[in-house]
Amino acid sequence: MFRNKAQREANGRSLGKCCNAVAGHQVSALWVSLSALMDCVVSLGKETTIPCETRLAMNTDKLTESTFKPGQSANLSTLRERVENKLERLLSNSKKPLSPTLTAAMHYACMSGGKRMRAQLVYGGGLCTGASLEVMDFPAAAIEMMHAYSLVHDDLPAMDDDELRRGLPTCHVRYNEATAILAGDALQTEAIDTLLGREASEVLNVSQQLLITQTLSRAAGAAGMVGGQMLDLEAEDSTTHLDVNRSRLEIIHKAKTSALIKAAVQMGALCAADIPNDTTLTALGNYGEKIGLAFQVVDDILDVESDTETLGKPVGSDEGLNKLTYPVLLGLDASKQYAQDLHDEAIASLAAFSDNALLVELAANVVKRNH
Repeated sequence: MFRNKAQREANGRSLGKCCNAVAGHQVSALWVSLSALMDCVVSLGKETTIPCETRLAMNTDKLTESTFKPGQSANLSTLRERVENKLERLLSNSKKPLSPTLTAAMHYACMSGGKRMRAQLVYGGGLCTGASLEVMDFPAAAIEMMHAYSLVHDDLPAMDDDELRRGLPTCHVRYNEATAILAGDALQTEAIDTLLGREASEVLNVSQQLLITQTLSRAAGAAGMVGGQMLDLEAEDSTTHLDVNRSRLEIIHKAKTSALIKAAVQMGALCAADIPNDTTLTALGNYGEKIGLAFQVVDDILDVESDTETLGKPVGSDEGLNKLTYPVLLGLDASKQYAQDLHDEAIASLAAFSDNALLVELAANVVKRNH
């Protein structure tokens, strides 16, 4: 793949241009090393897949890649099943784990329910650009691993100190804090390996692997989710919240929540045979950012209005931690209207895409969900 110099240079030009659209700044260091990466990424991405000790109990040897066949119309439940089959296989690929306890904790964290909304957003973004489902399976699984890691760490006593997640004991309660931290760390690196591994290279070209991986890592790191989490923790230290206004709250949640959701849509779009242009990535990114913010607004509302049984985690935890939330800042009614406004703006961003039904449905689910 890309064996000659002309192919590498042409592919590199497309990669450099597209990175600017996705990340918003130059990637000169990546550009300098691109030719070398084109030749060696397969060897760098040798799969060292991580197993799970519950493999035999779940009979995963009989799991197929997916029951979803090309040509069928995509629907959310089928796509959820599809990515869960992919995750199960990726997390159960070796019969001799280095640490059975660690791999069991990883499996527990990643496979204990969940809406799989971020994976569905990957598929929705890819459908807008004509990407195939088989190609999108890898970023869909990777972003769910990254999300699972974030939840494990978010639930820790040093962070939100939650004991329930999706109606089950959180990872540090089920195992212990040290195991939960390591399971989260391992899921994060497994997400990257999923995108750069040998199996992914059979359906994604090198430019796609690099772009998709960079999109995910930037969204999950200091400039995205992790940075937003830090800002959120710092906001808890204010006893009055007088120093934090609506603009500041949006900066926090664009990073903490929206960044990964925005990345999901763009990662799917980047699975298309032809790298999408700047206009396409910007429009899909705007959709993801608006839906990400709407998701956070609704999350804040549910923490006030829902109950533990429905939500699957303790309610009122935001108030207990003195978190600044949209209901605190705007009030419940104004928060609900703001979520609807964000939904409408997100839908407007999809006007140029004919195959946008999945993203439209996901946007509606975000604002009407009860858990």
